[in-house]
Amino acid sequence: MLLPTVALVGRPNVGKSTLFNRLTRSRNALVADFPGLTRDRQYGQGRIGESRFVVIDTGGFEPVAKDGILKEMARQTMQALDEADIVIFLVDGRAGVTPQDARIAKLLRKLGRPVYLAVNKTEGMQEARVTAEFFELGIGTPYGISAAHGERVTALMEFALEELAKKNQRFAGNANLDGQEDGLPSLSTDDVDADSAQSADGDVPEAIITTPPPKSKIAVVGHPNVGKSTLVNSLLGEERVIAFDEPGTTRDSIYLDFKYKNRDYTLIDTAGVRKRGKVTDTVEKFSVVKTLQAMEDANVVIFMIDATLGVTDHDVQLAGFVQEAGRALVICLNKWDIADADARKKLKDDCERKLYFVDYAETLTISARTKQGLDKVMAAANRAIASAFKKLPTPKLTRALQDAVMKQQPPRIGTVRPKMRYAHQGGSNPPLIVVHGSAIDKLSATYVRFLSRHFLDAFELKGTPIRLEMRVGHNPYAELESARGVKKRR
Repeated sequence: MLLPTVALVGRPNVGKSTLFNRLTRSRNALVADFPGLTRDRQYGQGRIGESRFVVIDTGGFEPVAKDGILKEMARQTMQALDEADIVIFLVDGRAGVTPQDARIAKLLRKLGRPVYLAVNKTEGMQEARVTAEFFELGIGTPYGISAAHGERVTALMEFALEELAKKNQRFAGNANLDGQEDGLPSLSTDDVDADSAQSADGDVPEAIITTPPPKSKIAVVGHPNVGKSTLVNSLLGEERVIAFDEPGTTRDSIYLDFKYKNRDYTLIDTAGVRKRGKVTDTVEKFSVVKTLQAMEDANVVIFMIDATLGVTDHDVQLAGFVQEAGRALVICLNKWDIADADARKKLKDDCERKLYFVDYAETLTISARTKQGLDKVMAAANRAIASAFKKLPTPKLTRALQDAVMKQQPPRIGTVRPKMRYAHQGGSNPPLIVVHGSAIDKLSATYVRFLSRHFLDAFELKGTPIRLEMRVGHNPYAELESARGVKKRR
């Protein structure tokens, strides 16, 4: 059975994202005392008692917007309304009825969906008094709530879901009557389950006992206006997020489930990250934090670079964040179709020179706008994910370690040469290789990088970094030798 869908709509800064977080019991939606913060629609799963439902958070709605970012936000809200079974129309009880509220109410009255008017921010106020003026919107009885404090939210949602259930029961009853009049047998839910649970020979069908593959998370990151949302829309095959020729269009990290060639993924569209010195707005600081959190949450990061601008110092810094997070990485040089020959040559040179520390990542040339190279992007992402979770047997790791030592001995540290005895895998995503030996905690950073590169090549790991942990074995004679030294000094 499909879950009912609840869309939250209203003008900017009335508390839609706060209510979304309340219903989904999460902090997925970015919340601040700032109008127009949410722009793309965001989905989450809510629960009230035993009732589950899908919640859609939307941006500030301006139905009469003709152009610009407001028009794109209105288009996103209209799509949410088309998908909704229930609409919660939020207004600000402290601000009163505004002309924009009236315009939204006029559109919702024509919608043909159950609409419930929620007067938000009414904590500490008499409900009857604060909701009285909102009757003029013609939506029905206003319900005073407080999304921030949770006051009367449960009562409103229970009432809305119960009314929807009654409506669906009446519709189902009419459908059953129609079917019986036509001589069609009514099939109960139990009958459907029983038929689908048994195959012709009485065994459980393979489709039921087969578990779906794990859903990989792919975060798309880069500086503002590099084409992240355009790439996301191209992969999804629809205008799911706002792609607008204006830096900073995306402000929150949007999680989007999709299927590509019979495999399930979650795409994460993130806000553009600017240089630290230019991030002065409070909202933008929150956006940067959400982007960094999305990197940590992802299995692989698609790092986009503008081919017309080249590799900037900020790109290098952002790639360093990905490296520090230990995430698998695919580098995409976007807008390749409009870059001239000189820009293309310079870009490839810059990638080799400036991004040497992430040379394990595949570098692709794409055009998100024309959908050029999308198959290459997903194939590289799959290779990177497979490498990040690859199982590395201890015998093979130890042989690879021995080959590395034969190829290049670790340099001496004073009179002692570090000795590496064996290695085993200690984790994945990224792969963690634990090396055991003596005095290896003093190995130089250069030799550790050599070992990392050797393991990457030996196991053909594409698109993922590896972590090395040097573990020094306990010397059972160390305490005895120390005691002898004390006696000699005496």
